[in-house]
Amino acid sequence: MAVRTPGVAYSITIRSEYPNIPGMLGKITSAIGAAGGSAMGVDVVQATTGGMVRDFTVNTSGHEHAIEVVEAIKAVPEVKVRSISDQTFLLHVGGKIEMRSRVPVTTRDDMSKAYTPGVGRVCMAIHDDPAAVWALTGKGNTIAVVSDGTAVLGLGDIGAAASLPVMEGKALLFKEFGGVDAWPIVLDTKDTEEIIRIVKAIAPGFGGINLEDISAPRCFEIEERLRAELDIPVFHDDQHGTAVVVLAGLINALKIVEKKPQDLKVIVAGVGAAGTACTKILQSFGVTNIVGYDRQGALDRSRDYGTNKMKQWFADNTNPDNISGTLAEGLVGVDMLLGLAGPGLVTSEQVAKMSSDAIVFALSNPDPEIWPEEVPDNVRVMATGRTDYPNQVNNSLCFPGLFRGVLDVRASTINDEMKIAAAKAIAGVIPDSHISEDFIIPSVFDKNVSRRVARAVSRVASETGVARRRQRRGDEVYAAFEVQG
Repeated sequence: MAVRTPGVAYSITIRSEYPNIPGMLGKITSAIGAAGGSAMGVDVVQATTGGMVRDFTVNTSGHEHAIEVVEAIKAVPEVKVRSISDQTFLLHVGGKIEMRSRVPVTTRDDMSKAYTPGVGRVCMAIHDDPAAVWALTGKGNTIAVVSDGTAVLGLGDIGAAASLPVMEGKALLFKEFGGVDAWPIVLDTKDTEEIIRIVKAIAPGFGGINLEDISAPRCFEIEERLRAELDIPVFHDDQHGTAVVVLAGLINALKIVEKKPQDLKVIVAGVGAAGTACTKILQSFGVTNIVGYDRQGALDRSRDYGTNKMKQWFADNTNPDNISGTLAEGLVGVDMLLGLAGPGLVTSEQVAKMSSDAIVFALSNPDPEIWPEEVPDNVRVMATGRTDYPNQVNNSLCFPGLFRGVLDVRASTINDEMKIAAAKAIAGVIPDSHISEDFIIPSVFDKNVSRRVARAVSRVASETGVARRRQRRGDEVYAAFEVQG
């Protein structure tokens, strides 16, 4: 088993007390290093003639590893561990987002205009002209992030409350990267019809709906129904956000391995929401030879999929040679493995049987189908869903800019052309001269990403006839007399 790289996601701070004598600091840092920890900071808390208290901030590779590091420090003679804090948990204390006012309310005049009695005039303006809600409220810049907590990250069905930290994080990234206001809405129900009713009922207050972490196959029906029954965009990010960024990464990976989409043999391990959406967008890009695998093996046309319409679609529309068998058997000679299933799904020996210059996108989170340290030499391009390795396939590259562009033109839906435009925009952020095996996907912190995605999506929305305005956000001046006159 390869040694995992310590990362900030499992960073801990260990407050330690020990005699203030020469050599003690070196003993502690040596113990941290011997335990495989990566010391990122050492801070003095208190220093006296006889004693020293320091905080040691250490990156570890997981919970069990963190315990090993703490025990290593405790084992140093005369060292007492006072406290241990987890940096990730500290960041979440009190939640990660808040509501802020856009206008001051410091005088009676402010109150009269922002609330009663002045607000009544604005309400009636919207009553008389419903389209005015886009200009006179925050609807035109607000997204609902909706989840039932049934398919969270790599954690599965953990429930609505436990999913809230993820939805808060999503809202945070909407704001930070796209300037979009987003509200986490977690629903304590798994009933498909009830979820659809709730989302339809809250839709008037939002410019778009981002569905998140809803299990398959329910997510397909929920999205399909809401797209048909609402006049605002509905986007299941686990499906389409993942698909957009996967395509962006593949576009640049193909430039390295010098292969064409139509020549690729692709395996999709995991044919749930993300696997199905990725397959469809890859097909739109020209990939024709795709085989999906679930726990029973290859999805071929001889299997009975019962009521699972999406698996039936997958079998009917992929696997041109109708092969069967296990994932390990299917890997022989293929050009790309797209992993969307679970940790440790494939071994180094199995991946070694792929083609030369193979592409592996192991996207299960938090632990991938195979770790980058484990891939054999025939793998030319490796990507994961993690922040602590190169080539992170991160949906944050897509959804902030995508919804920014959607809201800018008040698009009524998000179509396939807009998704492909977003993927090409993401890939195009990296100049061809800068593309390398470890740099096929731009950083989520590159501000060019959301701007380019927004522009591309707005343009294609207009070209495909789903935009309801041409002005960019902020261009429109709205006066009450224009509505009431």
